[in-house]
Formats: sequence, structure tokens, C-alpha cells
Amino acid sequence: MAEVTLTATTGRELGTSASRRLRAEGFIPATVYGMGKDAQSVQVARSEFRKAMTTDAGVNALIKLSVEGATEYTLVKEIQRHTVRRDVTHIDLLRIDPEVPMILDVPVVLTGEAKQVTAGGGMINQRLRNLRVTVRPDAIPTQITVSITDFDVEQTLTVEDLNLPDGVSTDADPTTAVVSAPLTRAAMVAARQAKAAEAADA
Repeated sequence: MAEVTLTATTGRELGTSASRRLRAEGFIPATVYGMGKDAQSVQVARSEFRKAMTTDAGVNALIKLSVEGATEYTLVKEIQRHTVRRDVTHIDLLRIDPEVPMILDVPVVLTGEAKQVTAGGGMINQRLRNLRVTVRPDAIPTQITVSITDFDVEQTLTVEDLNLPDGVSTDADPTTAVVSAPLTRAAMVAARQAKAAEAADA
């Protein structure tokens, strides 16, 4: 699990105009909350936050946040963006205890090339994009990897078939489909035509 450091400062002015000025100066307004403590309004340098989010863990990175000399662990809870420019306008950071398991979504990523599926007239259909897991913050996986190299036509892989990393569990329905390989419509039509031709010749 990637751990990144981020420095924040307090004392920022509140309000729309103040936040706009802050962003113009290269900072992002943020709120830190959780763990039974009062919410804290801070600001972080845009360049620092962008760097922190470039690890493989992305928004699931464990952030070691330094605020006026005090350090605490946080995770990104929400990122607000400008509706047009898509630049970050505000961040919510959730205080966490790295020793206590938490529930969050981890992306499911397919790897490999399903040559048997393609050759058999099928197509890969990823049914589950994110898996909700329970895991300690210091062991959050970057992704759940699923190899489709040996996949066959009309095969389906479900949640119970996943090989989850050590320390990671899920309460998701074990029968939930993660990826399937149905026949394409063209292949189904061709198969029906072939059967019809065989019946006619019989």
C-alpha cells in the first residue's frame, strides 16, 4: 500500500470568494474530519496534492497529513471539481486509524488477452468495475487483478472465484458476476444458421 505525505496549513478564510482567491494562489481548500474530532479547515498546495495522487494507489493512497506540526493519517473521502475545467476545487480528508479495518471500493482490472474468446466468436464483458472490500488502511490494494488469458467462450467468473490479496475480504454476493464471455450477436446468428442448415440436410 502506498503511503504519501501531504502538508496542510490552517487559518484559511472561509467563503466562496476566499476559496477562489486561494485557488488562484495555487492552493486547494480542504476539510479534515473524523475520529471524533472537530472538522478542521485547511489548505494544501495544488502541486503537492497532485503529486500525492500520482501513485498507483490513486485516491486510495494512505496520506500522512502534517498540519502545523501535528501528524495524522487520512484518506481522500471526496474530491470536488469545477464543472467545466475539471480542476480540483475542494478536498475532504477523512481521519483514520491505520490499524483499524475499513470498508472501501477497489477497482477491478482485467489483464491479458482472451484469444480463445475472440477465436470462438465471443467478447469479454466486464460486469463488475469496483469491489467493496474490508481491509486495514495500510494494506489497501491498488486494484483487484483478474487475468482473462485462459478465458473461454460463455465462461463467467464470479466474486467467489477472485484471488483477493492477504488481509482483504469482501461481503459482496459470491455469485455476483465479475466478467463473462458471451457470444457476439453475429456469432449467435451464425450458429443458428449452421444448425438450421444441418437440420435441412438431415
